[in-house]
Amino acid sequence: MNLVVLDGYTLNPGDLSWDGLKQFGDLKVYDRTTFKTETIIKNIGNATVVFTNKTPLTKSILEKIPTIKYIGVLATGYNVVDVEYAKEHGITVTNIPAYSTRSVAQFTMGLLLEMCHNIGNHNAAVQNGEWLTSPDFTFSKSPLIELVGKTIGIIGFGEIGQATAKLAAAFGLNILVHSRTKYPELETETCQYVSLDTLFKKADIISLHCPLTESTSGIINKATIDKMKDGVLIINTARGGLIIEKDLRDALNSGKVASAAVDVISTEPMLANNPLLNAKNCIITPHIAWAPKEARTRLMQTAVNNLDAFINGNPINVINA
Repeated sequence: MNLVVLDGYTLNPGDLSWDGLKQFGDLKVYDRTTFKTETIIKNIGNATVVFTNKTPLTKSILEKIPTIKYIGVLATGYNVVDVEYAKEHGITVTNIPAYSTRSVAQFTMGLLLEMCHNIGNHNAAVQNGEWLTSPDFTFSKSPLIELVGKTIGIIGFGEIGQATAKLAAAFGLNILVHSRTKYPELETETCQYVSLDTLFKKADIISLHCPLTESTSGIINKATIDKMKDGVLIINTARGGLIIEKDLRDALNSGKVASAAVDVISTEPMLANNPLLNAKNCIITPHIAWAPKEARTRLMQTAVNNLDAFINGNPINVINA
């Protein structure tokens, strides 16, 4: 059996092993595949099994490669694959759920703490000699924020949202939740479900953990920002399309939003004209919340398990059943 990985570098830049997949047949791994139809078709060749992270597998590609029987998406989101065409033509498509829950929740809190303390900027100041010349025993470059007693609003309360809430509770934060699905058993004195308007009105911090859908696209925009507290902090480790970026830029520049931290943006890799590049008090990281080695190891193992289950006639994590 011929197997191909179209864009393996983000999963395995060299610190993991592909041996788990090699046991199933002849494996070809491309670090990257350009998003040109002819290149994708060429790299797939006559493979029966195709793994992709962000390389698109559209109808126009799939219909030209009749050998494909299995597509493994090396991520949770699977919008890069025409799953309906795959289903109609007997191609099983799987994804990797829940591998990065703890990593993303941890990263979310890391972004929050950076906004509260500007640790990177203070370290840079010390390294640049400012403490050596300080007339006082200490100095700060920006206001510092204590979290205890403040309120975080979490939009989306799946596994990552819930994991983030547990960490937030450990920091003494009160938690407001807005989610399409409610789990009453998770409510406590300090964790309550509320309407979106109530969350916007009362939260000192807003953290996005919802999927990008028609109803959530652009959920952070001028109108919703106007409902928020002055000086609110906004975090996005979910999907870039949840935010109207020019509206967030304007709110940051005006001071309505004190600070924002985003690990995702509307177009990735980032374009030079992205509005957030010119915004005040905006932390931008290159979509890495999911990527600790521990999380990538889980991802790799799940990819192996998915293929093994498919080969043995009991497919798991199928998204087009």
